[in-house]
Amino acid sequence: MSLFTKKTEELLGWVDARFPLTSNVKAHLTEYYAPKNFNFWYFFGSLALLVLVLQIVTGIFLTMHYKPEADLAFASVEYIMRDVPWGWLIRYMHSTGASLFFVVVYLHMFRGLLYGSYRNPRELIWLFGVGIFLALMGEAFFGYLLPWGQMSYWGAQVITSLFGTVPFIGPDIAEWLRGDYLTSDATLNRFFAFHVIALPLVILGLVAAHILALHEVGSNNPDGIEIKKLKDKKTGIPLDGIPFHPYYSVKDLVGVVVFLMVFAAIIFFAPDMGGYFLEANNFVPADPLVTPAHIAPTWYFTPYYSILRAVPPIGISQFPGVAAMGLSVVIFALLPWLDRSPVKSIRYKGNLYKAWLAAFVVSFLILGYLGTIPADTYGQFGAWLGKADIATVVARICSVVYFAFFFLMPWYSKKDKTKPVPERVTG
Repeated sequence: MSLFTKKTEELLGWVDARFPLTSNVKAHLTEYYAPKNFNFWYFFGSLALLVLVLQIVTGIFLTMHYKPEADLAFASVEYIMRDVPWGWLIRYMHSTGASLFFVVVYLHMFRGLLYGSYRNPRELIWLFGVGIFLALMGEAFFGYLLPWGQMSYWGAQVITSLFGTVPFIGPDIAEWLRGDYLTSDATLNRFFAFHVIALPLVILGLVAAHILALHEVGSNNPDGIEIKKLKDKKTGIPLDGIPFHPYYSVKDLVGVVVFLMVFAAIIFFAPDMGGYFLEANNFVPADPLVTPAHIAPTWYFTPYYSILRAVPPIGISQFPGVAAMGLSVVIFALLPWLDRSPVKSIRYKGNLYKAWLAAFVVSFLILGYLGTIPADTYGQFGAWLGKADIATVVARICSVVYFAFFFLMPWYSKKDKTKPVPERVTG
């Protein structure tokens, strides 16, 4: 044994006596046994963690130069882009990372729908994941105001005003969020505090809980089989499990390389992605006296925004639409109790569930597109429908399909014809 190896072991022993380093490495990496049949859908969990780290690191560098003041915020972003060495790269990494974060998270959630990752015994993992999703939406919303451009300002004004539609307490909530009667310097400071300190701490805590809960019950797999049920009698190791490290830690590097290639291509060749990642109006300083012709949220909020617009108001109150928009997000938390199928994975579910899942995905994509279209341009499609326009009709149909996927799940998941599930994973 070399002197270096001996000293390393002594140092490691000294640390282990004071901190559970080796035991945690074993529990969460080298001796955490994951199913051996993971496919590419399982890349997105680790990619979400990668993007979270990228957002935190780039955000730290941006806060070194950003000024959370109404008179200086837009100019400080311009200063970062033009004068700070590599500032344009850090800013584009952060803005692109925000959109790709939602791409990765949506695909990660879709994986859960495919393979029943929310089913027993993983209900708490799923609830932590939904909590992360809600916190991420809040983080994106609060960060959206910070550039203090036209779309940032008016988007924040519209969204905070929606909270005012809540009966009795709505106006007080909206005023508290803004810190004023209108979006102002107080709002910018408040949103900056939420974006930089409060919600990142919440997200990090939920991510830690999500991972700890996952490693406690074990990972799901494309077959939906619990690998802990069949273990080697001598070693106690699952027969269909392999150590996460080095097998999946190395495999995840493939996903990381592909992701970083896409990430770099967007940053260097299309950082605005045709106006979907960075809107043209946000390159104009915020002006409370000039309202943009079309106010819409960033693309990852547009499906829920379409649901908001699809629900007709009661008199002058927009609360029904706001309630439907909120429910469309929170309802994901109920999935563990809505799915009554005897099997977890879509591999062994019947055509009924597959058809409903396909309808849900199509309706989600259509709602996302409709949310990017200005409301006042809908009428040109609806002359043959009288007062109603076709875009509103389609949005309402898709909203019904969206909610029907959840509310009818106890019925069609139980009625669905399923296939026999094998005792061992199939690869």
